Amino acid sequence: MVLASLVAAAPGWTVPRVTPDRHDALADYVRGRAADDLGELDVAARSFASAYQADPGDSTLALRTFRQAVTAGDMALAFRTAHALDATRSLPPDGTMLLFAEAVQRKDWKRADALAYRIDAQKLFAFSTPVLRAWIGLARRRSDPAALIDRAQASPLAASYAVEHRVLLLFAGPDPTAGVAALSALNLPQGARVVRLRIAAAAALAKRGKRDDAQKLLVGDDPATARARETLAAGRKLPGAIDTAQAGIADLFARIATDVDREQAGTLALEFARAATFLDPADSAGWLATASLLVGKGDTDAALAALARVPADDPFAGTASDARLALLVRAGRKDEALAEAKAAVDAANPRAADWSRYGDMLSERQRYADAAQAYARAVAVSGPGIAPGDAWPLLLQQANSQLQAGDWPGARVTAGRALAVSPDQPATLNFLGYSELDHGGDVTAATALIAKASALAPDDPSITDSLGWSWYLRGDLARAVPLLEQAARGAPAETEINEHLGDAYWRAGRRLEARYAWRAALVAAEPDRRKRIEAKIDGGLAAPAPLRL
Repeated sequence: MVLASLVAAAPGWTVPRVTPDRHDALADYVRGRAADDLGELDVAARSFASAYQADPGDSTLALRTFRQAVTAGDMALAFRTAHALDATRSLPPDGTMLLFAEAVQRKDWKRADALAYRIDAQKLFAFSTPVLRAWIGLARRRSDPAALIDRAQASPLAASYAVEHRVLLLFAGPDPTAGVAALSALNLPQGARVVRLRIAAAAALAKRGKRDDAQKLLVGDDPATARARETLAAGRKLPGAIDTAQAGIADLFARIATDVDREQAGTLALEFARAATFLDPADSAGWLATASLLVGKGDTDAALAALARVPADDPFAGTASDARLALLVRAGRKDEALAEAKAAVDAANPRAADWSRYGDMLSERQRYADAAQAYARAVAVSGPGIAPGDAWPLLLQQANSQLQAGDWPGARVTAGRALAVSPDQPATLNFLGYSELDHGGDVTAATALIAKASALAPDDPSITDSLGWSWYLRGDLARAVPLLEQAARGAPAETEINEHLGDAYWRAGRRLEARYAWRAALVAAEPDRRKRIEAKIDGGLAAPAPLRL
């Protein structure tokens, strides 16, 4: 749901330029602004706090300190400045939301009720109050907390949150099975949010001893759901139940953070994400949202610290691990990423996902033979009951690593296993077909494999390129050129596609267009391929078009 009106109103609460009287306060303020620009959020928070301490009467400086403290996750400082602002009636609506979170965390339901009325009166976050009051109602053991949500239907924005939390409240109620039908009736697009709701519902059922009912909710092949199923099957506690006011409101805040971030209001989004982690520090949703927003702020270390807070037994722990490794690689800390991935597989009972991540890191370091072994371990750890949707990607990754390591016979066998497991996967068909072309195999048979892949994925430029190249190798330029042109339109920066197109143009006698395509191929070409393409630009293609039938 779009929160454009919320975000549009938020800038009205930004602060004017601050000019503290004392020189040291001004220096702290300038240091804070510089640290904020550099993504050093904790340094910025401390600097603004120091400036505010030197000039405690400056409400605009207090507001800046408040926002920076929340962003940095210094909740003690955030609450201190929020109360100071509240005392002077200078607290903005997002500050009221934070004070509400504090009251909920302290289980001060009377104050939480009063703050909910204030949130309603301030309008900006009034869409959330039906859900807030419903969770307070659960905490105060009111007869039907879910009924408090009914008034939310008057507002589409409020209703979008209320419909989900009505279901969660049913699972948190005296008869959690009442939520099963309501969850099934939710008409939400498939995605991470639906996965999280299903896992939360299953955790609530399992917590009440209804493990069989919980298992029935965990449908799907996504990693988090598979991990949750595995946890239940092993008789372990499934984390993620949203059955308290703190957990329910934390979930609401985490979703608001994600929605606000879509409106390009990162600072406001981060406030809600931080509040979510304050209310329910054991839940992964707030930490994952916080980490994502901190990456946007440029604070890699803080983002990594947030991801480290996701518990190892959480169904979304794999998501956090993937994000950590990607962030480390992006930050140029590849050795650290590889060490983390290695530690995961060296631990007791590593999962298939741990071996797969390790394979990814080894592949990133071009240790392809080792990567192939890691992917093979991922398949082996999964056991004979591995679902086809989980098996074929691992097998294809193993095959690709074998190919990169120079073991085409081994790669062909492994890719054949992937195809046997799932015969209609375009990626597998294309890999096998193109690799056969590249290694002097039967061109007619390879073309048939690629043609099937193209029929299944007609808009995939890499597959279209493979099909065009197969016809080029068979000497049929009338079929090859249009396909290669289509592939180049779909992926105009792809080196291999542009090189193929240049070759086909040259054989068709279109020499100027050939050199234009080859020059396009040079833009992102690796050094070894670059030399080959430059030779083509200078001298064209000397040999006749190959023909292997």
